[in-house]
Amino acid sequence: MPDPIEERLIALEIRLTHHERMVEEMSEIIARQAETIDLLSAQLRRLNGRLSEVAAGWQPSPQDDKPPPHY
Repeated sequence: MPDPIEERLIALEIRLTHHERMVEEMSEIIARQAETIDLLSAQLRRLNGRLSEVAAGWQPSPQDDKPPPHY
């Protein structure tokens, strides 16, 4: 019959191995998310710049002041 302390030690080693694997997986996921966030942030900056350029050149037309035909 195995020693209770040895059984506990084996159980702890198994749990530690499981936790180490989870930490590695989470680290990989976080790294991918950081890359995605960086990509999305760059896209957002470009879109904001383009929107600012469009807004700067936009001139309202007289038709913009008219109510829609359903009024």
